[in-house]
Amino acid sequence: MAPNPKLAAALSAAEAESGEKGAIYETILADIQTLASPTTAADLDAIFDSFFGQSLGLVASRSFLTSFIATLKSIEKESLWIEVGNRTLNRLAAQPSSFFDAAATIYELVATAHENNEDFLDAAKALAEIPLDSSQRKVSDADKARVWVRIVRNYLEVGDDTAADMYINKLKNIMHTVSDPDLNLHFRLSQARIQDAKRDFLFAAQRYHEISFFPTVAEEERLHTLSMAVKCAILAPAGPMRSRILGRLYKDERSAQLAEFGILEKMFLDRLLSPAEVDKFAEGLQPHQLATTADGSTVLAKAVVEHNLLGVSRLYNNIQFGALGALLGLDADKAEETTARMIEQGRLVGRMDQLEGIVRFEGGEASGEKGSGRAEVIANKEMRRWDANVESLAEEVENVINSLQKEFPSFVAANLVA
Repeated sequence: MAPNPKLAAALSAAEAESGEKGAIYETILADIQTLASPTTAADLDAIFDSFFGQSLGLVASRSFLTSFIATLKSIEKESLWIEVGNRTLNRLAAQPSSFFDAAATIYELVATAHENNEDFLDAAKALAEIPLDSSQRKVSDADKARVWVRIVRNYLEVGDDTAADMYINKLKNIMHTVSDPDLNLHFRLSQARIQDAKRDFLFAAQRYHEISFFPTVAEEERLHTLSMAVKCAILAPAGPMRSRILGRLYKDERSAQLAEFGILEKMFLDRLLSPAEVDKFAEGLQPHQLATTADGSTVLAKAVVEHNLLGVSRLYNNIQFGALGALLGLDADKAEETTARMIEQGRLVGRMDQLEGIVRFEGGEASGEKGSGRAEVIANKEMRRWDANVESLAEEVENVINSLQKEFPSFVAANLVA
């Protein structure tokens, strides 16, 4: 496609000029809407080709490229950014490395166009081409982080967790030097999303919970992130580590606002979950959180079985595998296999008698370490737990009294015995 005739005439005049041509081309760019309206890719390509056909030197070329990119940005049309941007990048690739800065700016512009069109994979590929590690171009850690975070987020949008994880590993090496709170937030959130996708639910739950306290995040988003933390904690393998994160989430006053609070409470208190409760919870999960594992069960089903097994261990001193399977919704062999695995991994304290087909629960807290069984008893641990429970009860009583004092002061004055 040929450029606008009016623009073509202006370019011919510029080429014939014997004076300062750089300024003439920048004037043409400034008047582009007058010379060619609407401006097409052919118009911009013609200006670029005409200028670089003159061999006007490095300084003039850099100044021209700055004006050229600014003109391209001013035309808010994604298809134009992509077409002209890619052609310009191909032409610059044959030029000296002195134009790295201009190429980086164009790659970002092309990526923004792809993001606006929701072509996230193409956006990630464009950003990945930006020269960040060249010895001829000094790039700060903050600028590297800004590009790599965008790449990670684009790969996550298309579900490519492997590619996203590669850039997260690069970010780990520099984020300690980056003070930008938004970049740190997106880095942590991306970490959580990747660990969530990789089914490392304990790590993801911890990350989501941390992010839910960030003051820069809107209140609605903080609650959403807290909800993600609860979901990941529930899906995590049962054991002492999960119990700790469940405890932190349960004691977070905001959790009571969540739809998942009911199942969170039951899990924290080691109560058995019913199929109806599990089905309702499953409705709010993402596809990867409902994926089938190697043994044919879903992530959620496995988490619920292991949780209910812990719940059973709090209710029974011993139980036959057949009866245990009936409680867990499994056959006796599967119940025995699950119990053996949890005991061996240090997530359940007990002994199995395969001759009698029975498991004896020994109580106490599991260590969480493979093959170690019961956690070592810490001096005065039970006393400290008792003290904590008494303190919690006293605080609740005080809260009730304060509420009564506020609503019924005369009743409290007449009946409260100090």
